[in-house]
Amino acid sequence: MAGQRVAAVTELVENQATRVVVDGVPIAVVKDSAGTIHAIGDTCTHGEISLSEGFVEDETLECWAHGSQFSLVTGKPLNLPAYEPVPVFPVEIIDGDVYIDSSVTKENQ
Repeated sequence: MAGQRVAAVTELVENQATRVVVDGVPIAVVKDSAGTIHAIGDTCTHGEISLSEGFVEDETLECWAHGSQFSLVTGKPLNLPAYEPVPVFPVEIIDGDVYIDSSVTKENQ
């Protein structure tokens, strides 16, 4: 996978989202409580709010504004008011660094 380095694994805080921009695409990078690193679109599909300002619990990221929760694995909303998914990007770890390619989503790999 060709991607851009966005952070060192050690820079990511467990259960907290970090906003990065890869080739103009805002992405929320999350290390969940199991230590798995996820990358999903950073914009809530309900209110165009930055998801990286939200709350992480297990494998979900909750929008702070209206409470929609998104799966970090699939990008699908788990409750209303959001009903459209956010994109999910594959993550590659190389020598302790996190790489993301914003031109590829898990749906079109």
